[in-house]
Amino acid sequence: MVVSSTCRSGFSRDNYLKQRFAAKAAPTGFSAPVTQCSKNKSRNREVTMNRFEPWATPGVRGLQPYQPGKPIDELRREYGVSDIVKLASNENPLGPSLRVREVLAAEFAGLARYPDGNGFALKQALSERHRVDMAQITLGNGSSDVLEFVVRVFVQPGDEVLFSEHAFAMYPIVTQAASAQAVVAPAHDWGHDLEAMQALISERTRVIFIANPNNPTGTWLQGDELQTFIAAVPERVIVVVDEAYFEYASDPALGAAGYPDASRWLDRFPNLVVTRTFSKAYGLAGLRVGYSLSHPDMANLLNRIRPPFNVNSLALTAAEAALADEAHVQQAVHLNVEEMARVTDAVTEMGLEFIPSVGNFVSIDVGGDAASVYDALLHEGVIVRPVANYGMPRHLRVTLGLAAENERFLAALRKVLKK
Repeated sequence: MVVSSTCRSGFSRDNYLKQRFAAKAAPTGFSAPVTQCSKNKSRNREVTMNRFEPWATPGVRGLQPYQPGKPIDELRREYGVSDIVKLASNENPLGPSLRVREVLAAEFAGLARYPDGNGFALKQALSERHRVDMAQITLGNGSSDVLEFVVRVFVQPGDEVLFSEHAFAMYPIVTQAASAQAVVAPAHDWGHDLEAMQALISERTRVIFIANPNNPTGTWLQGDELQTFIAAVPERVIVVVDEAYFEYASDPALGAAGYPDASRWLDRFPNLVVTRTFSKAYGLAGLRVGYSLSHPDMANLLNRIRPPFNVNSLALTAAEAALADEAHVQQAVHLNVEEMARVTDAVTEMGLEFIPSVGNFVSIDVGGDAASVYDALLHEGVIVRPVANYGMPRHLRVTLGLAAENERFLAALRKVLKK
């Protein structure tokens, strides 16, 4: 924060520059820099929130950063709570597998060396798993890394990026950072309305993001309807199918009838990019590793802007080991099915409604303003996720944890709602 005088005179160099740059560079839909005047007993002063903002790109000037789930340590500092359960970030409550922990221990001695910048061993394993060529793979520091690559490669200021209402928060963020125009299709029953999205494709559309299943609603699209939609999209428009929760949704026990594996369509749709992550079912959220599968020409462009060593050596090794440990993934998926039933049955008994989900989370309508319920749960030592920023002010998104963690949440929710 920079403090400068001249609030009384009404003119300052900083204020002049802000107004000048805002008038010349800020497109419709972006916020101009904000200047606040505050009075001090000894003098008036002008408070400029960020002195470098006038020189930032238009998209960045109005950008609000992604807000992750509240960390456990932060809650401990702010509320003085010691016994804490975090069900806010859709992490695997089982954590990484034993095999992953063992291979990581052997990697520590080599941390002074840079990782394999090409990620050869992991790409080879992914190539075998998905039956694609290694040239079709792009590695990311989490799958959100690859989402940003797509926008950086194909989207210029003024272009349009299309996604659904209630969709993953990174889509509008990467769009605005590129000074592009977000086009938000209205949702249907909390999920993607593909007909509405089709109607919004224009000559300026460059990228379409589709989360299947969607976060934070947990809704999903069937294979036939999604294939039909992609087939109708002009080849010049890149379609990104975000499958971060694929391992959960593909389990028939969750009831996602007709849920597809979009990576099997790559030969048919050269403009398709499918993203996956090791942060969810594989239990590696702390290491941040994801990837995309696409046509080789597409991957070639994405890999041109991929930063060197964007996936660290521990993440590469852990992801390769996790991919081979299918038993651990199945254990996590099985637990998820059991705990989904536990939580949804309990909230139904409380008289609450929820959005049917095939992820490792469920969004619950708490019957009123969710912000106050969220805060009350924090005082009980339970962290969940408010989703008002997704246009869902009555809902809380709850990650499915271990049985004891979920029972702790349910008990806290009953207590809070009775007050």
